[in-house]
Amino acid sequence: MKAWRLDSVPGELKRVEVDIPQPNPGTVIVETKAVGLCHTDVGYMEGKIPFAKPLPIILGHEAAGVVSAIGEGVENVAVGDAVAAALIIADAPGATRDGAYADFFEVTAAQLVHLPAGFDWGQAAAATDAGVTAYTGVAVHGAVKAGDRVGIVGLGGLGMTGARIAKVLGATVFGVEPRQSSWEVAKEQGVDEVYADVSELEGKDLDVIIDFAGFGTTTAGALRAVKYAGTVVLVGLGKTETEFTSFDLVSRSITLKGSTPDGNPENLRAVLKMIADGDLKIRATEIGFEEIPDGLGRLQRGEADGRLYATI
Repeated sequence: MKAWRLDSVPGELKRVEVDIPQPNPGTVIVETKAVGLCHTDVGYMEGKIPFAKPLPIILGHEAAGVVSAIGEGVENVAVGDAVAAALIIADAPGATRDGAYADFFEVTAAQLVHLPAGFDWGQAAAATDAGVTAYTGVAVHGAVKAGDRVGIVGLGGLGMTGARIAKVLGATVFGVEPRQSSWEVAKEQGVDEVYADVSELEGKDLDVIIDFAGFGTTTAGALRAVKYAGTVVLVGLGKTETEFTSFDLVSRSITLKGSTPDGNPENLRAVLKMIADGDLKIRATEIGFEEIPDGLGRLQRGEADGRLYATI
């Protein structure tokens, strides 16, 4: 099968032909139909994010496709099922085993979610990471509910999805994004007000702020903008170290949470239902398999508008 493989870090993807993987007990082989491109893969290639398996590795963790073979003990899916894979950091294609920048990939069967008939492959792939990461930050760790006043800091691919999810849950949403080119799209997604800097949220005493940017100053600003006993959820990793005034945290009893997907298939099902119901559409652009390295380059340079996914 064809694949894009990373042999060393820092390094570039190499186009290779490799054997189709075989299932192990509890795993299945999925024929890739669409795979999302993620900035995490750029981090892997740059050597900034460690792997849980020795190199070489085939990247690609945002995957959807059709089950082609099942391993011993698998009962929740069958050959021919259309599925998407819920992600967990300890067990993920493209991180702990070879991934979906290939014709086929192996995945733990328990992480799979069935797709409705005719579901869009690109939306399914984007839902596995962009959708679930945003949903986890907003609905799980942010516990956003109808009537809440919610700040979304960073209206890129993840943040825009998070903003829409918050609207679907019934919140009033205040967006923060320095690129005014994204403001019109944010309004189309239902964002009620948009600002260029998180400091402009101060005094609004929001219930929850989800920081999809994570540049340190954004988190510090969020702590000053939530209400007494409010919650700040940190999703973005624009910087891997953050400084803030502990007085803001302590004096107003603010809860600060880190957020990442936990592999719960129910969260993926919730995102897929929002898409199927027409309440959510993840902004995603299709590219071809041979364009994957170029697409990752666009992510690295900050040139991608929304998510990218490759069809196989």
